[in-house]
Amino acid sequence: MRFIPVISLLFGSWLALPAVAAETQDWLERMADAGQSQSFQGTFVYERNGSFSTHRIWHRVDEAGVVRERLLQLDGAEQEVLRVDGRTQCVSGALVGQVDDYQAWSAHDLSSQRLLESYDLRVIGKSRVAGRAAVVLALSPRDQHRYGVELHLDRESALPLKSLLLNDKGQLLERFQFTQLDVATLPTDQELQSGAGCQPVTASKAAAEVVEAWRSDWLPPGFTLSRVAERRNETTNEQVASLVYFDGLARFSVFVEPLHGVMAEDARSQIGPTAAVSRRLTTADGDVMVTVVGEIPLGTAERVALSMRAIEGQAIQ
Repeated sequence: MRFIPVISLLFGSWLALPAVAAETQDWLERMADAGQSQSFQGTFVYERNGSFSTHRIWHRVDEAGVVRERLLQLDGAEQEVLRVDGRTQCVSGALVGQVDDYQAWSAHDLSSQRLLESYDLRVIGKSRVAGRAAVVLALSPRDQHRYGVELHLDRESALPLKSLLLNDKGQLLERFQFTQLDVATLPTDQELQSGAGCQPVTASKAAAEVVEAWRSDWLPPGFTLSRVAERRNETTNEQVASLVYFDGLARFSVFVEPLHGVMAEDARSQIGPTAAVSRRLTTADGDVMVTVVGEIPLGTAERVALSMRAIEGQAIQ
């Protein structure tokens, strides 16, 4: 689950005026600091592809700077996630097997200076969300390979109160919005205790332990490889390599799994903001399925999938 979705707003070249960009950068830096220093709890709604869900969040930063966070879905199927310093410790419900222990968005990953390479940044006004005064920021993409962001930040704490993700036609893809936020009451140990159904997540191998067997002949401008890992698919029992690419705000992942003679067809889909493209690739060590998943336009995901190549002599076994 991401906490910072985005909006595509097209503005003129005046958006990049130094004073305007500097003000926006200041707010983004405050937001990044808040996520690592500010304890809070609250309730938010999440809208995606026409469906809504309500969630409770407890977020506590201790004296040593350790961030402990628990999310609990309040309607529909019970789903829960417990994270410590951005790493998923356990999950429950339909999220089991789908949560990457490093993939959750975390504010300390956000670099306002890096964002300037791919987005125009501007403060565009003020609003009121969950009964709290907010400042509104727009992060508008410089090309067609990513979505933009509209962020409503709490004026007191700089925490994100609301965010919208729209495509280039102005259609809403995703909404995150607090309905209640408490920055004064520290979450208790009991509130941060996961439920009995929360299943531990086994960490994937670190990048240093995984052979970098794959490369991309093309990446959207601004995206760089941020992590390489490998984990076992519990359904097929195959080792799956994963490569995560990051542009300072948006991420997408490339998964590579050996087929060993299994029949599999190419596929493409887009559900809300998330594109998924699978392509069968023939290598010297046999066929593999390359799958690109992320909140990027479908055409961009397809181009990345088509560009993946096995490094000779290093392909996944």
